[in-house]
Amino acid sequence: MQISDNVRGALYMNVAMAAFTLNDACMKAVAQSLPLFEAVALRGLISIPLLFLVGALTGGLMLRLPRRDARIVSIRALAEVGATITFLTALIHLPLANLSAIMQSTPLAVTLAAALFLREPVGWRRMLAIGIGFCGVLIIIRPGGSGFDGWGMLGLASVCCVVLRDLSTRQLSRAVPSVTVALWSSVVITGMGLVGATLGGWQPATLAHMAVLALSAGAMVVGYLFVIMVMRVGDISFVAPFRYTALLWAILLGWLVFGSLPDLWTVVGSAIVVATGLFTLYRESRLRAAKA
Repeated sequence: MQISDNVRGALYMNVAMAAFTLNDACMKAVAQSLPLFEAVALRGLISIPLLFLVGALTGGLMLRLPRRDARIVSIRALAEVGATITFLTALIHLPLANLSAIMQSTPLAVTLAAALFLREPVGWRRMLAIGIGFCGVLIIIRPGGSGFDGWGMLGLASVCCVVLRDLSTRQLSRAVPSVTVALWSSVVITGMGLVGATLGGWQPATLAHMAVLALSAGAMVVGYLFVIMVMRVGDISFVAPFRYTALLWAILLGWLVFGSLPDLWTVVGSAIVVATGLFTLYRESRLRAAKA
């Protein structure tokens, strides 16, 4: 049966989100009994050769970058380090679905930051959607409430780091392959993990630890691959909303692996974040169509 490019792109996005969420679940499981920095380092030592192999097979390796792009990749990698530390630390203490819901506010935060720092035009409708979306985030983390413990704020710090990463990515020239960017980020994050594990002390990793970390690394590489494939098929305005399936995968894996389900307020906040995010994507696609 022949399927359209849009349907294929939507399927690819679903696979990518499932893979990234599986990576998160694996890291959360391993970090319960293995130091965080050691887990990051061991995962990186597995994922770097895989990314290098993918880059070599797809022709996506560019080991020598132009000076401007090298500087941007360095800034992006540092932002990725910040995002990794804050995200994984929050992930250890928060239910998978809760943190995933907070991270779904990233497109809203990127749109706001692009308006503030890159002077990209943002109309009142999108600004209103951004404000409502962040109200949804506040419902999820509930500052001042009895269930608030501060780890949700660390999730928001991760969103800020991801915003810096994504705005840096926008400044890269199109000649820089996505696999190269992912490879350099992985190298820097792994280096950070090695330094942190050396300072904090290594703990013997069991065969079970290594098996889960191998699954995590493989899932992360699959996620990168399918995100790249998404960019090559279908209309981005049709495909982009399917990134929110990450929340569904997080709820499913949180239930299957950790036996946790989001409470009512988390579901309400998540629905607000996703709805405003979808509206923002819709408005952006309308503006692109009008310019075209």
